[in-house]
Amino acid sequence: MKRFLALCLMLCSLCGLCSCGKSVDTAAYTTGLLEMVKEANAFSEELETLDQETAFMVYRFADYGLEQESVLNCAAVRSSGATCEEGVVLVWEKAEQAEQALGALQNYVEGQIEANESYRPNEIPKLENVMLKQLNNSVVMIVAADMDAVSKVISSIG
Repeated sequence: MKRFLALCLMLCSLCGLCSCGKSVDTAAYTTGLLEMVKEANAFSEELETLDQETAFMVYRFADYGLEQESVLNCAAVRSSGATCEEGVVLVWEKAEQAEQALGALQNYVEGQIEANESYRPNEIPKLENVMLKQLNNSVVMIVAADMDAVSKVISSIG
């Protein structure tokens, strides 16, 4: 039932993109993906939800020439500090923007590895095993305790 509900959320997000009136590439990853990952118990703790503005600042997308107005849909969750676990799914107007965002997220993860080497060394394997993917105009980054569960969710949606 939970998986069905998550799939419905994902389809609703996709339908919302189709009706927004902007020229949009087909997005394979939608904000419903994070809900599916949560339901698969991939995270070891309850993560806090970030709004789009906060996520844009945390991942420093403006430093990569991206504008918040170009984000069509965003979902982000993050640990309050106990772990390095987090996830973000962004749907952009164009695939080129998603590609720039992917680069920003790669640099973000590298920075997290450096920052946590002496602070939380047990979290480094999670960061090194991050899922970073782009498909069309969407991008996903997930750092979780159970990456097998994340992989199963990703493969179940195509």
